[in-house]
Amino acid sequence: MTEVATLHASFAELGVPGPLLGALGGAGITVPFPIQAATLPDALAGRDILGRGRTGSGKTLGFSIPLAARLAGGHTSAGRPRGLVLVPTRELASQVHAVLVPLARAMNLTVATIFGGTGQNAQVSALHNRVDIVVACPGRLADLIEQGHCHLGDVEISVLDEADHMADLGFLPVVRRLLAATPAGGQRMLFSATLDNAVDVLVRRFLSDPAVHSVDSATAAPSAMVHHLLTVEPADRVGVVAALAGGRTRSLVFTRTKHGAQKLTRQLARAGVSVAELHGDLGQGARERNLASFASGAARVLVATDIAARGIHVDGIGLVIHADPPAEHKAYLHRSGRTARAGADGVVITVQNPAQAADVRGLMRRAGVRPLSTSVGPGSALLRSIAGPPAARTAPAEQPAAAAAALTASPATGRGAVALSAGYRGRRRR
Repeated sequence: MTEVATLHASFAELGVPGPLLGALGGAGITVPFPIQAATLPDALAGRDILGRGRTGSGKTLGFSIPLAARLAGGHTSAGRPRGLVLVPTRELASQVHAVLVPLARAMNLTVATIFGGTGQNAQVSALHNRVDIVVACPGRLADLIEQGHCHLGDVEISVLDEADHMADLGFLPVVRRLLAATPAGGQRMLFSATLDNAVDVLVRRFLSDPAVHSVDSATAAPSAMVHHLLTVEPADRVGVVAALAGGRTRSLVFTRTKHGAQKLTRQLARAGVSVAELHGDLGQGARERNLASFASGAARVLVATDIAARGIHVDGIGLVIHADPPAEHKAYLHRSGRTARAGADGVVITVQNPAQAADVRGLMRRAGVRPLSTSVGPGSALLRSIAGPPAARTAPAEQPAAAAAALTASPATGRGAVALSAGYRGRRRR
């Protein structure tokens, strides 16, 4: 495998077909990100790809464009898709779907998502209606294959996105079975933020002489981030988080547990913060509505567990708050990667109590981060400086309005709006 230098060219110069140029231009995408400029020539030529770049680096378009371009004009049989994208979470499946659909439509192709947490009838119907490209979470796809609704024997292009997160979640055995069910001669693209031992097993097993493209460090946090480490007394934690989340900045707050997310959401709502929640105890419909409300601005703050660390792709998140320090440094980097996207600046706050200091110090060292550290209380001037001008307070009784707004939103403010925020608008030439 050889390391290939990053290229600097327009989408047209990279070989992107005219119909796709029109779709990209219509969404305001005119300048390729480095990972796209690096991978597209090889991917469009049919080579296997091993791409490394942190979340937010533009990997989705890096594989979506070749999928749409290379599958155009072919014939798809019922239950036998020709393109396959495997992703670790439902949220990421929805994001990839929203990016892929306009590109696929430009090439007369269709796309469907397959994931758990919702009924399978619509997914089975899409397969039987000869969908060309499937974006799937491994578990549900394996179920549908076992039921006889899907077969991977016609897959020409396979993509594994967020491969390291697949490993973290324990999906590698089923991922290996799914990739082994695709034809050995097909094109395969693997994208990951890190290329550790678990990912390397997939690379050696399934990729054939891949073009390797790495556009940034596997561990370093983006330089556009400013990191703060705030030591607070346990009794002051909620007050400090509420002060940080009380500004006009769109903020993403992480907790370790589902119960913690639910409790903190209620506490912030009582403090007058416009807030929604995202965690595994919510049904798929509620998760989509809450994420849509956050993306549209109906809810300015989202409290989430690590399920959202890779599943949220929304531009304009100016502040990430680790209300609970994560368990390990990779989680810190993935959570923090929700801000400072598409060339924007961002601020990352970690809130610790004195008993957590030693563990957090080691975590920061492994993450390669040297934060600005201090002790604060809810009334600290530093909190007001970070949060910026205060947002209008929302009465606790009005909190459900954020979800209601998402329920009644037009399609443009639902999943598609999340994807547009996730990178389309960020790629306009400044």
